[in-house]
Amino acid sequence: MPSTSLNGQPRVTTWFASPAGRILLDGEDAMLERSLAERPSPPWLWLAPAPRRDPGDACGRGMCLWRDRQGWAGAVRCGTALPLPSATMRVVILQHVVRAGGEDDDLLEEAARVLEPGGRLWLFTLNPLSPYRWRWRGQGLRAAEPLGWRRRLRRAGLEPEPVSQGIGPQWKLETSDVLQSGPGLRAAYALRAEKRVAALTPLPSARLALPRGLPAA
Repeated sequence: MPSTSLNGQPRVTTWFASPAGRILLDGEDAMLERSLAERPSPPWLWLAPAPRRDPGDACGRGMCLWRDRQGWAGAVRCGTALPLPSATMRVVILQHVVRAGGEDDDLLEEAARVLEPGGRLWLFTLNPLSPYRWRWRGQGLRAAEPLGWRRRLRRAGLEPEPVSQGIGPQWKLETSDVLQSGPGLRAAYALRAEKRVAALTPLPSARLALPRGLPAA
């Protein structure tokens, strides 16, 4: 059973440690590790829903943390506020750690804070249209469609890509690590977003003062 926070909402679920949940995470992990290794972008931060191994030196320098009943565990222990300086991460991965329905916007804001301008965020979430949803039924998990997630990402100061990418099985317990365009019937989908780069404030145009009595050209 999932534990609950002070407002009664699920905070930690054991479903991702079950065979069905682990198969989904295994496919996502393989895809993400391949992506990090092919285009190393250190430093990176990976927030996962369950304990996971460090991907190693092949993926460059980074930090893996996972949910526990007190907050985050792994390389460090902390609460929602991440013990990291602002604008220091090139990549942030939020793997099924932000709840659907509008909660956890503080975590999206923290992710945006630690991302450097132009840095990339990966957000993984469950697909409400997938038959695989029957495998997480009754586990305190919720799913939402991409449109609402894009609104939340924009509010956090991120610019999401227009197309989400489906990943994971559809119903069978088999690992799938290949992304497809659009969620389709895959168990989960990924949204990618970049941190907006603040535009330079234009300098006010100088106004030429003409002597009195002279007509302007």
